[in-house]
Amino acid sequence: MVRKALIMDEAAVARALARITHEIIERNRGVDNLCILGVRRRGVFLAQTLCENIHKFEGETVPTGVLDVTMHRDDLHPEEKQAALIGSEIPFDLTDKDVLIVDDVMYTGRTARAAIETVFSFGRPRSVQLVTLVDRGHRELPIRPDYVGKNLPTAKTEVVTVLTNCIDGETAVYICDQ
Repeated sequence: MVRKALIMDEAAVARALARITHEIIERNRGVDNLCILGVRRRGVFLAQTLCENIHKFEGETVPTGVLDVTMHRDDLHPEEKQAALIGSEIPFDLTDKDVLIVDDVMYTGRTARAAIETVFSFGRPRSVQLVTLVDRGHRELPIRPDYVGKNLPTAKTEVVTVLTNCIDGETAVYICDQ
């Protein structure tokens, strides 16, 4: 893929995540019943950043886990799912919790649907909220995020790439051509 435009640099990502953290705290009237699950890969970094921000702003530690949505994806054959499966890491009970699902880019809504199904396979939360750094539109399912870092209208031929320091050595958001 060819990078076409830098949309958010590291500082812009940090500002967006700080704003989202404040919105989460306000909308949930604190963080007492909250837990955060990052969708594997880059959603995990974003979820950890939100948890660090909550600790910084509220002095509270929120349970955090990793969500592997592979088994609930509708674009993989069963043998592909088995090969790609890493597994979720949720070391706490989700029952009656307010669960935040964090992913890097919201596009068709299919990953969010798979994430919601995965959450319900672990328990019955009180509520499920979606967090995304970038919402690029083009929904195929009636799902929308509750918290968005940046709305970014794109062409279907474009790709939004979120990079994180821990995986890519850089934190940024780019629009790329395929």
